[in-house]
Amino acid sequence: MRVLAALSGGVDSAVAAARAVDAGHDVVGVHMALSRSRAQLRTGSRGCCSIEDAGDARRAADVLGIPYYVWDLSERFEDTVVADFLSEYEAGRTPNPCVRCNEHIKFDALLDKALALGFDAVATGHYASATAGPDGAPVLRRAADRAKDQSYVLAVMGPERLARAIFPLGGVASKDEVRAEAAARGLSVSAKPDSYDICFVADGDTRGFLRDRLGSRPGEVVDADGTVLGTHDGAYGFTVGQRKGLQLGRPAADGKPRYVLAIEPVQNRVVVGGAEALEVGALEARDAVWFGDAPVDWTACLLQVRAHGAAVPVRARATAGGGLEVRVDGSLRGVAAGQSAVLYGGPDGDVVLGQGTVERTERAGVVAGEAGVGEVDGVGADGVGAARAGARA
Repeated sequence: MRVLAALSGGVDSAVAAARAVDAGHDVVGVHMALSRSRAQLRTGSRGCCSIEDAGDARRAADVLGIPYYVWDLSERFEDTVVADFLSEYEAGRTPNPCVRCNEHIKFDALLDKALALGFDAVATGHYASATAGPDGAPVLRRAADRAKDQSYVLAVMGPERLARAIFPLGGVASKDEVRAEAAARGLSVSAKPDSYDICFVADGDTRGFLRDRLGSRPGEVVDADGTVLGTHDGAYGFTVGQRKGLQLGRPAADGKPRYVLAIEPVQNRVVVGGAEALEVGALEARDAVWFGDAPVDWTACLLQVRAHGAAVPVRARATAGGGLEVRVDGSLRGVAAGQSAVLYGGPDGDVVLGQGTVERTERAGVVAGEAGVGEVDGVGADGVGAARAGARA
C-alpha cells in the first residue's frame, strides 16, 4: 500500500513510520505545520509543531530513507480546532482540542489530501488498534499499553476513516519499548520528551490564553442559593468539577472543599458547591458516531469521559436526533458539557462502540425510574447552568 506517515517530530510517529516501512508499504513522511508562528520553539515537553519538531521529523525521514514533506495546515487548524476551543469555553463548555484535531485535521484534512494524492492510508503514532471485525468492518480497540491508550481521542473519526488508518504502535507493551526501538534504529528522537497539555498553549496557561483571546470579563462566583462568594475575571476560565483557582474569600460553612458545579455564560456567573452535587446519574450527547449499528435499546457498556479517565458501567442507546443518551450505573463525577463521551464494549471492554459530545448531564439520584434524560442538572445546550437546587438568583 501507499502510506502517508504523519511525522510530528516525536518518537512515537517516527517508530510508527519505521514499522510501516518494515511492513513493506511505500511510505512518504509528512509533517503538519499547525502553528502560525513557525519561529516558536517548544518549551521542554510543552507545545509542538515548532521548527524544532519539523527538523526532528525531517531527520527521522532521512534515517528511514523515505521522502519527506511539510504541509501547512495552520489556517485550517486555527479555523477549526482553535476557534472551536475558544467558542466552546466562551459558551460555558469544556472542549477537548485533541479530539477536534483528530476529527478536523489528522483524519479529515490530512486524510482527504492523502487520498486525493493516491495514498491508500495514513499511519500515525497513536496508541490504539485498528482491526477488521468478523464482518470485515473496521474495529477500533484500546492499545495494549492501557496507560498510553488514545482510543478515546480517536473515536470521533468513525468507521469509514478508521478503515484508512494504520496504528503500528497499538500492540506495544510500553513507551519504553518504543524508545528502545527508536534508539536501536538510530533515531535521534529516542529520548525526546513527550509533549503534553494543549499543543497551541505552549506555556500551559490555558486561562491566560483564553483571557488574551476573549478579554477580561469580570463576574460573580455564587453558591447554589445565589449567594455571592467571590468574583472572577471570566467565566470561560472555569470548568465543571474544578476545585483549584476559585479564589473564594471565605470557606464553606461545613468546612468542606467547594467545586465548580456550573458555568452560566449569559449571566457571566460561576456556580460552586459541594462534591456530592457533581455526581452524574445520566447524560445526553450530540453528534453521535457509531462503529457498527447504533443501539436502539438500552445496552450495557462502559463510558469514558476523559482521555485517561476510568471507564464506568452504564446503559446507553442512540436517540432519534442523532445523539446518544446514557444512564450511569457506576460512580461518575464532574462531567462538563463539551467533553467527549466514548462508549466501550466487548468481552474485555476494549472495543469502541460509539462517541458523542456531552450536551447535558443529570445529577445522580434525580433520574426517576426508567424515564429518559429530562430536566438537566448541569450545563445545557444553551450554556445556562441549572445546577441550583432552588430558585435562580
